[in-house]
Amino acid sequence: MPGKNIHVVPTHNGWAVEAEGRSGNQQRFTSLDHAIATGMEKARRAKVELLIHGKDHQIMERNAFGNAPADADG
Repeated sequence: MPGKNIHVVPTHNGWAVEAEGRSGNQQRFTSLDHAIATGMEKARRAKVELLIHGKDHQIMERNAFGNAPADADG
């Protein structure tokens, strides 16, 4: 069974790193850079995709690690 993708998402006072389908189970950060670094490490270890959301909650960047599916456009 494939792993759950990792998301960096905005919170009311900073940023959080969470796995898909695991609401409430977040690591919280005040720095976006720290949240992204933590999310990248988790995604790399799990061989999944990291999705970084902007303050508007829209995905602004995606990074695939390991066995994540390739971009269909590319």
